[in-house]
Amino acid sequence: MKRIIRCIYCLAVPLVYNCADTPKTKPEEPDLKPNVILIMTDDQGWGDLSLNGNKNLNTPNIDKLAEEGVSFENFYVQPVCSPTRAEMLTGRYHTRLGVYDTSAGGERFDLEETTLAEVLKDAGYHTAAYGKWHSGMQPPYHPNARGFDDYYGFASGHWGTYFDPMLEHNGFLVQGKGFLVDDLTNHGLNFIDQHKNEPFFIYLPYNTPHSPMQVPDQYWDRIKHKDLEQKYHGSQQEDSMFTKAALAMVENIDFNVGRISKKLKELEIEENTIIIFMSDNGPNGWRYNGRMRGKKGSTDEGGVRSPFFIKWKNTLTAGTSVNEIAGAIDILPTLAELTNSPLATKKPLDGASLKPLLFDANEKWNPRLIFNHWNERTAVRSQKYRLDEQNRLYDIELDRGQTADIASQFPEITASLINAKKTWLDEMKSLDEKKDDRPFTLGHPQFEFTQIPARDGIPYGNIERSNRWPNDSFFMNWTSLTDSISWDVEVLENGKYEVSLLYTLAEGDEGVAVQLNHGQSKLITRITEAHDPPLMGKDNDRVLRGESYVKDFKTKKLGTMSLRKGRRPLVLKAMRIPGKEAMNVRLLFFKRI
Repeated sequence: MKRIIRCIYCLAVPLVYNCADTPKTKPEEPDLKPNVILIMTDDQGWGDLSLNGNKNLNTPNIDKLAEEGVSFENFYVQPVCSPTRAEMLTGRYHTRLGVYDTSAGGERFDLEETTLAEVLKDAGYHTAAYGKWHSGMQPPYHPNARGFDDYYGFASGHWGTYFDPMLEHNGFLVQGKGFLVDDLTNHGLNFIDQHKNEPFFIYLPYNTPHSPMQVPDQYWDRIKHKDLEQKYHGSQQEDSMFTKAALAMVENIDFNVGRISKKLKELEIEENTIIIFMSDNGPNGWRYNGRMRGKKGSTDEGGVRSPFFIKWKNTLTAGTSVNEIAGAIDILPTLAELTNSPLATKKPLDGASLKPLLFDANEKWNPRLIFNHWNERTAVRSQKYRLDEQNRLYDIELDRGQTADIASQFPEITASLINAKKTWLDEMKSLDEKKDDRPFTLGHPQFEFTQIPARDGIPYGNIERSNRWPNDSFFMNWTSLTDSISWDVEVLENGKYEVSLLYTLAEGDEGVAVQLNHGQSKLITRITEAHDPPLMGKDNDRVLRGESYVKDFKTKKLGTMSLRKGRRPLVLKAMRIPGKEAMNVRLLFFKRI
């Protein structure tokens, strides 16, 4: 029988968003070190699970995590990817951290922050992350610099192909094997095998069901001809094929969650492993989502309510349902306490340990507020109400779909939440409205490799980006000697580097002479070999994508370059264009020598 944790909070309260003073239950024995596996999906809505009433798909393995663990009914993340990831990793609101965008540097959280991986690593854990990082590519923003011993995946915000893609392993470029989510899971399973007798933390930020909508045939074939029983309830037009692709991708995720659960049982470490499942924001399309208003990008319930299940066999009571509001900011303090890891963060946390709610329904839990913010839109969630970005008030306990504005009926509660919102925004000092002056870093003394992608560059002249969304884009249409590409780069330490370029070049355009310079440091060479593959991705897409297609870029070693410490533009120029165009540019790769 489910143990229902009752709501103790029925009215709006004064501003309380740091629950650090919440009473804690009796700590476990200090030598207890359970393993931790944290699975975060990308653009999966609360409604994209059969457990949550969606008859369009079947997710038995994810549903089982809820049935055998604890479910949080009111768990909140942010409206888009990077803010949620930053909050989960730091226990602090993204608006404090320098996160204001999902690309071109705005996805990075500040270097002064302490991460969950660092906390657990300092406590003796082996740490790994496999998947979409989306919190900075160049060290010291790279996952290997933020507490993860092993990293495999892509650090950008979205990727161009999910079948055998170009990825990285601890900074070195590699070729993926098979469908990406399966491949990421394989790395997770290998890590479990390697460290089954030692405490480990695995972060699995899967890249699906984020577009492009690619999924193996076995999942697509099961759903492509089905009639959708549940559809989006609002007036917006649902794209049924997009929905089917997303649900097929979720069924693939479910398969891989099952593989992880099976591995833990085979190794007989299930009882000593905490598994968490969640999503990073609402669904990436109009589809069934429990009749909630909004989707990805929205600060309404549908944009920020996430499934959140935590299983610890024979330690947490199976089938427990928690009603108290919680959020991504609570994950770091919760896991630190559950694993008996010292929580020595450099900054005060916004989140609170959820351990009392996990173990004791009778624990006193202080009322609190949770804030959602994106693109100058802010909403406030109390236990009972949501004040939306337009200061309309909704009783979420009675009106999850936000259909009836009751602000005029409860002016005192409305005024209290408006004041809380204002106070919070004044304190956050978000980067939303001011220029980000952080450069892209190169040559961290503790790391061998640095990637400088097209995503982070600025084109000049005729050069165009292959897509308006920068994350997986490349530069093209380089037709003039006055054209160039520039990156705002700070070299962190003097050194000599082997520099490579990932490029394509049409037949007849061979012999392009290029110059790369950073201040007085220069490198000049020629590209003599044509390489002109077709765009990739379309053949595997189930629906038309919005992101850039990609190519099979060739690696050209440009030579060695001595770089001096300091901040200067890194500029790539063409000194000679013998044909119609110079090369397409995907990435510059620096290796310390």
